[in-house]
Amino acid sequence: MKFYNLLIKYRLQIGIVLILGGGLTNYFSGFWPAFPLYLVGLVLVLGHFFFGPLRLIQEYLESGDIEGAEKVLATIKFPNLLYKPIRSVYFTLKGNLAMMKQDFDGAEKMMKKGLDLGMPMKEAEGASMLQMGMIFMQKNDMKQAESYIRGAIRKGLPDKENEAAAYLQMCSLMMNKREFRAAKDFFRKAKRLNPTTEQIVDQIKQIEKYITRMPG
Repeated sequence: MKFYNLLIKYRLQIGIVLILGGGLTNYFSGFWPAFPLYLVGLVLVLGHFFFGPLRLIQEYLESGDIEGAEKVLATIKFPNLLYKPIRSVYFTLKGNLAMMKQDFDGAEKMMKKGLDLGMPMKEAEGASMLQMGMIFMQKNDMKQAESYIRGAIRKGLPDKENEAAAYLQMCSLMMNKREFRAAKDFFRKAKRLNPTTEQIVDQIKQIEKYITRMPG
């Protein structure tokens, strides 16, 4: 795994060195002895531009190293050359990192680009739509927030934690609209999932204190 990560990190440089080595071999020994160097070098260079180093970001995100993740993304100089599904993931990651830094305008712009390109899986699209809904909630645009979160629930979400988060956001939106019956229904759905994420569990506890006193 470490070797593969190193290969991804340096494949552009390795590819260029192999192509140059192929040129020297071609000069001294002819084309066919140089052909394997040309081929492998070209595959590595094209892989750098078409697939990028997105695999390397995972370890940074898991450790909460936003700066490290941003440095990896910054090595992608020509994102429009990325294979379309990977380009979608690239813009989604850019949006997530912007959201972590509370740059909601930047996050909205990047997430929309990712969604417009289409996600490789419906669950990934649902998670991106949920993120968009949360961005609009932060911007106090509740109409757009509701539209995106409902869309996320329809598309499907990758796990019960995301599902619970979506239902709790809908519960909050319904309470703001004074649609208390709908708010209670979304709250029950969230609680039924038994989420374990600390932030979601705390949110359930806070809402539970007063939701039973609501009419409806």
